[in-house]
Parts: sequence; structure tokens; C-alpha cells
Amino acid sequence: MVELKVNNHCHLQNDLNEIKFQDLTADKFEFAALPPESPIEMPVQNLFSRPNIYNRSKRMKTEPKTIFFRRLFVFLLSFLLTAYASYEMNLVFNSTGMNSLGVIILIIFTVLFLWIAFSFVSSLGGFFEQLKQKGGLSLNIDPKAQIPNLRNKTAVLMPTYNEDPHRVLAGLKAIFNSLQATGQGDHFDYFILSDTTDPDVWVEEEATYLRLIEETKGLNKIFYRRRFENTDRKAGNLGEWVRRFGGAYEHMLTLDADSLMEGDTIVRICAAMEENPEVGLIQTLPVIVNGTTLFARLQQFAGRVYGPTIAYGLAWWHGSESNYWGHNAIIRIKAFAEQAGLPHLPAVRKPFGGMIMSHDFVEAALMRRGRWAIHMVPALQGSYEESPPSLTDIAIRDRRWCQGNLQHAMIIPTKKLSWISRIHMITGIGAYVMSPLWLLFLLAGILVSLQALFMKPEYFSTTDRVLFPHWPQVDPVQAEYVFILTMLVLLAPKFLAWIALLANPFLRKGCGGEIKALFSIVIETLVGGLIAPVAMLIQTAAVASILLGYDSGWNAQRRDVGYIPLKDVIRDYWPHTVIGILMGAAAWAVSFSLFLWMTPVLLGLLLAIPLVWMTSSQKIGILCRKLGLLIIPEEVNPPNILRLDKKEKEKIANLEVKNAFHNLDNSKLIQFHLTQLPQERNKGEAINANELVSIVKIEEADNRQQLLENLTKAEKSAVLACKKALIKFFKVPL
Repeated sequence: MVELKVNNHCHLQNDLNEIKFQDLTADKFEFAALPPESPIEMPVQNLFSRPNIYNRSKRMKTEPKTIFFRRLFVFLLSFLLTAYASYEMNLVFNSTGMNSLGVIILIIFTVLFLWIAFSFVSSLGGFFEQLKQKGGLSLNIDPKAQIPNLRNKTAVLMPTYNEDPHRVLAGLKAIFNSLQATGQGDHFDYFILSDTTDPDVWVEEEATYLRLIEETKGLNKIFYRRRFENTDRKAGNLGEWVRRFGGAYEHMLTLDADSLMEGDTIVRICAAMEENPEVGLIQTLPVIVNGTTLFARLQQFAGRVYGPTIAYGLAWWHGSESNYWGHNAIIRIKAFAEQAGLPHLPAVRKPFGGMIMSHDFVEAALMRRGRWAIHMVPALQGSYEESPPSLTDIAIRDRRWCQGNLQHAMIIPTKKLSWISRIHMITGIGAYVMSPLWLLFLLAGILVSLQALFMKPEYFSTTDRVLFPHWPQVDPVQAEYVFILTMLVLLAPKFLAWIALLANPFLRKGCGGEIKALFSIVIETLVGGLIAPVAMLIQTAAVASILLGYDSGWNAQRRDVGYIPLKDVIRDYWPHTVIGILMGAAAWAVSFSLFLWMTPVLLGLLLAIPLVWMTSSQKIGILCRKLGLLIIPEEVNPPNILRLDKKEKEKIANLEVKNAFHNLDNSKLIQFHLTQLPQERNKGEAINANELVSIVKIEEADNRQQLLENLTKAEKSAVLACKKALIKFFKVPL
């Protein structure tokens, strides 16, 4: 048992008999948690100067020959649809002449409609491409062909930040076993790249890693590295690995803590990189799996049924200038190191300055700027991820993404950036800006009705003499036409996805058949429609707080189901209900027709509390599964990687993160832990105040329990990071 040993003047009360101890030193533990370093240069890019493209051609060999016409179709049809809808909306509010509120509504409506029209037209192209099942396979990837033999070595990178290490490494073990089964396992090394700050999770990671090595016989194949300074978050984590170890590998497969990928899929995209040396990145389409709450199942079903239609459309017109979502993608290390060194943005105003948060979009854009092709391959199956279990959890994640995407406004002017990459940035910003615009549109509609109710109309102009009076009015019949058109464009991608499902026997059967799939689409549409106004307010609040200078921070993502008490839901969502009541009262006071027009929005806000609570329920999610609703093929007939992952997670179901000091009772673990610590501080270097305070607390503690209660997380981390402190105060019995 690990025991505290302190100076003679400090006495710890314990009931242990006297035992012999051995001192621990790093050189007594022969275990290489990392391979020899193979540095590669990764210069920080200057966004205001031309990149070095090393004489590479502007024309990509993997670019579809019809890409110009595809993009012309998407943009031209989107603008034509928007122009027509805006013309009709102008007739609704400004049929007898322009007024200021009518113009404001028209401008906002035009932007909002362009957003949904763009999505519709892109999905239309994706629908036809999906029927051919060739989306993104211009790289000559044949999912049905024999598994190719690889020539080069790839690093599988699993970044983690305060995640449950048992779940993370269970998933990595499943990927390891799946790759080994392909016969190509020798071409892969695995790196757990920890940025964990929680001291208990940190030591648990090390313990879990040692167990993983033992179970997989993965010594010198699976490596572990924890950073002691979380510089630039995940982007800095990956960048540090590239600079230290990237020279030994041709490619890196980037994962998230909840990522799963079939070994077959990984081998095929690695082979595609080898066969297409001008390609810098291949992005797969991750399917959301393992959802148990109603909210997660809604996300899972929507992603599985609508997701391919959307992704096929994006791949169809993006061509070799696709985007990168930060995980489940393979990257050529040469391209990444050469072009994707991210600078810090000038601190115009917090939080827009400093490190680039949504780094994935920017890394892809910079690689494309450097004349590397970026592709997405939605037709290739075998890539998976998980969804947050509730709206509250997804809102926490979205707050961080919102800040990162808004920050892209500073990236758009980058010199020599592809115009398609600029479109990626604009659409990323639009994903969050549309919510406050929608709210403004609703409020402007109320103001127009109030204006008609309380302001005296001017029937005859004082400047222009007219024979007949000017009757200001909102045309209700024309408004119905605009509403129907908007709903058709908004819901058409879902209908197209259902048609594509009917043409795909595997997907149709896996979703319960055409009828149950249709019922599931109706359920997802109705519940999603009710959630939309709540999400609108959440995103609007996020945008406002970011513009006011509030940083999102960096919080670990909750991935387990858990239970959200009703009192917590009430605390978080009562403002949404109050806003719904106020908007409903205002609409009712103005006119009954306005109240009816706003009913879908008002209903979602009024039901915010029960809606969030019910959708976070696992029981309702399980009930839907039993009824055959909101199901997907991957749970009806799980692929091999999901079966492997489930098997591994069942093994660790009862394992929890222990207190770090209790974990260090294991002599092998504490020896390994010591080998991973940084060099000791030299005289004259900065002093760690937490370390000094923690040593005093250790010396003054009467027993271990008192010590654990007195140490803060920062002080605990400082002790665990100090070799001298550990060797002095913690001993392992012979």
C-alpha cells in the first residue's frame, strides 16, 4: 500500500506495521511509452502572404471534370429560388409601397430563405448521386474489392481531454483488433494524446493504458503521451505530435474520443492516399451510433437517413475542395505539416483573437490553399461516432463551436484562399447567425402587426397626389403561398432522403421498413420542430455572449447517458418558457391570426421544460427502439467494429475513475508514472506555487483522508507532476 512519508517533525497517524521501502527512480523502469522522436518542420502560416505551393498544379487530378457545372447548378438554382421567394414575400408586406419594417423583414427573409434553398439544392444533387452510390469515390475506392496491401505506415491518433479513459481505450482497442483482423496491422501505430487536466483522470489513463498494452500485446505499437501544458487545445495537441513524431509516418488518422472505424475502412482510405499522392485529406462520413436517450436517437436517425443525402450533395459539388470535420479522417502528414501550422489571430477583441478554435475548417482550407486536394467519401461505410445524450449537452458543445465558427470571420480574408473554402467559412458562421436572424424575423413580424394596430395609416401621400387612397396591409393569401413554399423547400431534403431510403434495401430494412421509416421521419420532424425554437434562443444567447467578449472555455464532453433531474431542467429552461409566454401574449394582443401564425414557435418555447426533460430520457428512447421507431441498420445488424466496441465496454462497465493517490498503490503504475514526468525545474526557473503549497499540506496532514480533502485539483496535479515530491513522500513496499 502506498503510504505518505514526511519529514521527522511531521507525524502521520496510521495503524500500519513498519515495512521496508525501495526508492523509485525513472531509470529502474524499462518501458517505452513513446517511440524515438522523428521531428518534422511545421511552420506557422502567414495568412496575409502567399503560401509556398512548391510548384504544384492548380488543377487537381482527382477533381471531377463536371465540377464547374455542378457548382453552377447549386448556386444558380439557389439564387433563383431565393429571388422568387423574396419577390413573393415583397408582395406580402410591400404590395402597395415600401416601408421600413417591410424592407427589414424582406432582407432577413431573403437571407433565411437563401440558407434553406442552398441546403435544398445541394441535397437535390446529393439525392441523385446517392442513388448511384458513387459519392466521393473519384479516388478509385471500391468498398467491394479485396482489401489492398499497404506500403506506408500510418499513425492512429486518439486525442483525449478529461474523458473516461476506460471508454476511450475500449474504443481504441476495438479499432486495434479490427485493424489486426485485416492482416495490415503492421502498418499502423497508435497514439493516445492526452491533454487531460484532471489529476484523477490522468493517473487512471496511465493505469488503463498499461492494461491495454497487456491485453493487446501492443508494446511498441500503442503509445501514450500526456502534455503538461495544454497549448492551443486540440490543434496544439496534434501539432505537437506532428512536430515530434510526424517524420516517421506518411499519414495520420485523426479520431475523437468517441470515434470508431472499421479496420477495412481505414485500410481502404490509406490505400487511396497512397494511390493519389496529390490528396492531402480524405474525410469519411461518420454515422451516429449507440444512442439510447430519445434526443440521441433523434440525432442518430436524422444523421443516418438525412445525413447521406446532404453529404453526397456536398461531396458532389465540393469536388477536391471539401471540408474537414476534425475526426474520422486520414491526413497526409507532409501536407499537414507544410500548410496547416495555425497562427494566433490578432487580438482585435476577445474572443476573436488568439488561438484558432474551430481548427479543422481552417486546416483543410490552408492545405487546399497549398494545392492539396481535400475529399469527402460518403459512399464508404464503416465510420462511426456518438451523439451527446441531451439538448443541454449539445448546447454546451455548440457554445464552443459557435465561438470557433464566428472566429472564422477573421480567416475569410486569408490571401489565396480558395473561394470554396471561403464558402465553407461563411456557411459555418451562418449555422449560428441564422438563429438570431430568425428571432429578429419573428420580432419584426410582431412589430409590423403592432404598427398596423396602433399607428394611424397615411391614406394619401403628402408628396404625391393620387386619386385613390394607399391602404397599408399584409396580404394573408400571399402570405400562405410564401409559407407553403418555405415549408416545401425546408422539408424537401427529408422527403428526398426517404425516397433514397426506399431505393436502398439495406437502409430500408434497417430502419424498420418504408412505413415505420416514414413514421420515424414524422416523429423526428415534429419533435425537431418543437426543439428548433428552444435551440434558436440557445444559439442566439451564445452569439450574443461571444460578441460581448465572453470566452467559451474548454469543457470535457459528457458522453454517458446519466440522468438530468427535473429541477436542473427547470433552472436552465425557465427563461425560454417565459419568453414564449411573453411572445404569445404579445401575438394574442395584436391579432388571433398572428397568434396562429406563431403557434409552432410558441408551442416549442412553452413546452421547453418538459420537452428537454423527455428527450433526455433513456426510457422513452428504449421504448422507441422496442416499437421499431427511430432505428438504424447499425443497431439492427451491428457491424463488426460496433460488436467489438460493445464487448470491450461490457468488460469495463463497472470500472470508475479512482482517486489518483489510491491508484498509485500499484507499484508498476507509479514507476510508469515517474517515467512520464517532465524534467525537474532548474534553479532560476519559474516556481510552481501549487507545488510548494501542496508540499506544505502534505507535511501538515495528520492522515491521508485529511490530505485528500485539503488538496485542490491544481495542487494535486502539481504533486503528481513532481518527481522529487513523489519520491520523497510516496514509497512502494517491497
